[in-house]
Amino acid sequence: MTPIATQSSAALPLAGIRVLDFSNLLPGPLASLLLAEAGAEVIKVERPGSGDEMRGYEPGWDDASGNFALLNRGKTSLCADLKDDGDRSHVRALARSADVVIEQFRPGVMERLGLGYETLSEGNPGLIYCSITGYGQSGERSMKAGHDLNYMAETGVLGLARASDGAPALPPVLAADIGAGAYPAVINILLALQKRAATGRGCHLDVAMSDNLFTFAYWGISAGLAGGRWPRPGGELTTGGSPRYRIYRTADGEYLAVAPIEERFWQVFCDRIGLAPADRDDRPDPAATIRKVAERIAARSGAEWRERFAGADACVSVVDSLQQALAHPAFAERGLFDRVVAGRGTRMPALPVPIADCLRDPAAERPFPALDPTGRRKRWTDAR
Repeated sequence: MTPIATQSSAALPLAGIRVLDFSNLLPGPLASLLLAEAGAEVIKVERPGSGDEMRGYEPGWDDASGNFALLNRGKTSLCADLKDDGDRSHVRALARSADVVIEQFRPGVMERLGLGYETLSEGNPGLIYCSITGYGQSGERSMKAGHDLNYMAETGVLGLARASDGAPALPPVLAADIGAGAYPAVINILLALQKRAATGRGCHLDVAMSDNLFTFAYWGISAGLAGGRWPRPGGELTTGGSPRYRIYRTADGEYLAVAPIEERFWQVFCDRIGLAPADRDDRPDPAATIRKVAERIAARSGAEWRERFAGADACVSVVDSLQQALAHPAFAERGLFDRVVAGRGTRMPALPVPIADCLRDPAAERPFPALDPTGRRKRWTDAR
């Protein structure tokens, strides 16, 4: 087990940084979670009564939801009705002491509320104001509603992977929200903080999830623009066109994730499945090699293949369920789930986040914020 770092909170990289977070659901809250884990004070501004929509999601946990608890560990909640003049006045006053603002309303909403970047930066020129949207602050799609699946569809990423019937496969992860929303937001906030240290000036960050998805398709863009051949679903290395990067079904209905791309791994893989030397050259007819490999894999169970590839340098894995993965000792021994999110008498492992232990808050247990609309006036004063 990897011990949790013992440095004080004052030594954390974002100690002393105050974040005012107006976002809800996933992209913004995950971004502010990463900042909180690195030592920032995160004040989550929520609507009175219901708060962040994620509080009501299933499964319920403690007095909110499991999703909300995981994404909001270590933050403080302040309730504010942004349509109320008094509450808006308090928010603007609080923004004068903030280093970072995160919001993910549609373009123009915060401006109409008198909480846009130009307004808030007048009283706080060093403010870093991060807007996370699907399509950005400008352009013909900027006001269009969308979710992760829409952004992936409209950037061509979804069309790269298709099932056997030709339909695009439904992605199991929210790549736009996380990889193209939360992570770029954090990267840009950190860069802006570094720039502010030199110039004293903040800036408005326009984080568009659809824009940032194109980074994930770098290989397809290169193939099309540099090579003159746009990727075909099922026809390229990472879309199922090669026997060296595919998912094969076992005899008992499990699946083997096979990725021996390099020749040295390919030969080890072929040895372990017993593929004849004459059948190993996949260049003339990749589809024929795929069929032969599939036949070999289909002859044994997942457990047999797990045992046969144990310790082999072949880039082969049996496809685990999420439950199996969380229970695997390989992750536990790295201390991945040692930290805890605390409720009112309940606890569960905190969400693993990509922050090194030496940069992360040392507290093993931190709570998620309760929603307390009745105490908001006093807490506005305390927060200021």
